[in-house]
Amino acid sequence: MQNRAEIIHNNFLMRVSDSDLPFSDTAITLKQSGLDQADLVELFESQVLSRQLDFESRRLQALKQGFYTIGSSGHEGNAAIAKAFRFNDMAFLHYRDAAFLIQRSKQLAGQTPIYDMLLSFCASADDPISGGRHKVLGSKALFIPPQTSTIASHLPKAVGAAYSIPLRKRMNLSQDDKIHLANDGVVLSSFGDASANHSTAQGAINCAAWTAYQKVPLPLVFICEDNGIGISTNTPHNWIKANFSNRPGLKYLYCDGLNLLDTYRTAKQAERYARKYRQPVFLHIRTVRLMGHAGSDAQAAYLSREVIEQTEAQDPLLHTARQLIDNHILRSDQICDLYHGIAEQVSRVAKQCILRPKLKTAHQVMQSIVPEKTKSFGRHDLDKCTSNSGLSRKQLFSREKRFMEQPQHLARLLNWALADLMLEQSNIIMAGEDIGPKGGVYNVTSKLSEKFGQHRVINTLLDEQSILGLAIGLAHNGFLPIPEIQFLAYVHNAEDQIRGEAASLSFFSNGQYSNPMIIRIAGLAYQKGFGGHFHNDNSFAVFRDIPGVILACPSNGADAVEMMRESVRLAQEERRIVIFLEPIALYMTRDLHEEGDGLWTSTYRAPDEAQPIALGELNQYGKGTELAILTYGNGYYLSRQAAKELEVQNIQLRVIDLRWLAPLNKEAIMKSVADCSHILIVDECRQTGSISEALMTLLLEELSKASTEQNANKKPLINRLTATDSFIPLGPAATATLPKKDDIIKAALRLLNKHTPAPRVEPVA
Repeated sequence: MQNRAEIIHNNFLMRVSDSDLPFSDTAITLKQSGLDQADLVELFESQVLSRQLDFESRRLQALKQGFYTIGSSGHEGNAAIAKAFRFNDMAFLHYRDAAFLIQRSKQLAGQTPIYDMLLSFCASADDPISGGRHKVLGSKALFIPPQTSTIASHLPKAVGAAYSIPLRKRMNLSQDDKIHLANDGVVLSSFGDASANHSTAQGAINCAAWTAYQKVPLPLVFICEDNGIGISTNTPHNWIKANFSNRPGLKYLYCDGLNLLDTYRTAKQAERYARKYRQPVFLHIRTVRLMGHAGSDAQAAYLSREVIEQTEAQDPLLHTARQLIDNHILRSDQICDLYHGIAEQVSRVAKQCILRPKLKTAHQVMQSIVPEKTKSFGRHDLDKCTSNSGLSRKQLFSREKRFMEQPQHLARLLNWALADLMLEQSNIIMAGEDIGPKGGVYNVTSKLSEKFGQHRVINTLLDEQSILGLAIGLAHNGFLPIPEIQFLAYVHNAEDQIRGEAASLSFFSNGQYSNPMIIRIAGLAYQKGFGGHFHNDNSFAVFRDIPGVILACPSNGADAVEMMRESVRLAQEERRIVIFLEPIALYMTRDLHEEGDGLWTSTYRAPDEAQPIALGELNQYGKGTELAILTYGNGYYLSRQAAKELEVQNIQLRVIDLRWLAPLNKEAIMKSVADCSHILIVDECRQTGSISEALMTLLLEELSKASTEQNANKKPLINRLTATDSFIPLGPAATATLPKKDDIIKAALRLLNKHTPAPRVEPVA
């Protein structure tokens, strides 16, 4: 029995030979389209090559040599869109856009799309974009960052990249054509009609319209490839047009993607509009889907034979064949010869690709999770921003000079550190809700907007996906973004922008692309006066299993300053993604043991007086060997309070602040507790899924490796104190589920097998 791929193949040859070709609903001449005869042949070759690659992917899968069969058949009209734009207009592509990539490759000499795409089908380590990690459409030379099969998650960063282009121009930043997007560039982002319903797509399109409505330049073209079905779920008739044709701030254009002439003409309209007016366009392109969603999709289970055959009768290659014949460009036999010739070429190359090496070891697979350090990075590499050219450090802090001589709390110290970094490194952009004139909910960004302007301190709309997407897009164009998520619990609205987009980019591009940034998040619990678990979220487990991400958590202002500077260095020089978790309850904390002692404040160290805290470097209070308390954040603050009372009881202890929560510095942690007889882990997060689980595992595994018969009885006793598995309530019970100073003292004494001293009773007179 023939499969649908064979039927489509045979039908094409038969119908071309018989001149039994479909008519387009859109009447347009070759001259009206703006194409010439050679252009149409070139586009048809791209279409045929895309189709033959789809066929070959299924043959390779049958031979167990290919591993991806989501094809582009029916969407080949997007080749005309590629031709309408420049190769350096950054494109975030839908996974059915093979013809787009093939056509774009013709704009740059030396490209080998057949070989490259077949290598990706075979998951070969030689695949030039992902190195065999996934079949992705991408190319560094062609300004196409790789995308996997995530639904619409690339749209927010497309908005960010588009925003970055006029921003660089407004800020008069230096321009390197090999690194940065052209000042008159346009960004493209394509997706399917089913994906258009996803909250990520809706948020990104809304953000673009919201931005354009305010007359802010945004040269962006959304390309909705509407084939009328999402796997097995039909899109309601006319839904995309009804939903997007009348959006304020969004130019809507429609074309018949089965008709190359109409598609090219409309795509050029979109290109000219976006490039000239710097405003977003929604290009709605009609397509069909051939051969189901993927090779494993049995579309006969949900579509009738009649519907399948009606769809196949509208094969875009048949439509182009008619245009070639009607315009006296190629005869039927020449079209068939071209079709066969490309098929033979693809088959020959495939035989070479299946022999190429594949990834074999975990080390090879993981090699691109962390990008390589930027070579020869230095201050001279930082962009020069004329908007700050007249601003000296003395002017920057003219109103704060008196306060800078006095000890200050975490929030103010971090504010000054950010100001110094923004003055020193003019590619830093901050973005988030309320971070502008208001200065953020906790004043951490106070006065930064006034000092550096609204272009560098961006007040965003209330949408975490858009905030993080903006940051990823900015990073694609040479900026170092420092986005803020207002509260830790809010990040769950957008965690895929970190997990599925930002953190995976280096991995799926074999280190060629990266989006370095520092994501500031106010979080953790113990906050007073603010209600409920949305403002007191004591779980950051969502970050701990994302490969390659760094998680920083300062417990005090002095550490926050140096850790932020290190985070910026990691992002600038090592292209890392850093999540900077700031304990809300410690923002304004000044005292440690009693009111007025000021022991949790510090004076601000200027950059030339910095005392760097390297990634993974721990902090330790005390040198006692009887008890080691491993902790972080609020836990370190509370443990320091508990330590004072434990020391009164002659307990020799040390308190260790982890500072960097991912990746854990295993060697430093083990060294810090090596000579201690008891270890207590104090974790303010929940018992289940907290970092205490990782610490317990680390300690037990490493101690087991080190143990022998001679020293087995010297293994330390270990326990942990955590929060309970609960959300945080409002009011007086806000800390009921959390570890407190007295809990730490009791847990330490139990571990040491010592009793809590009875309260002193004064004699009655």
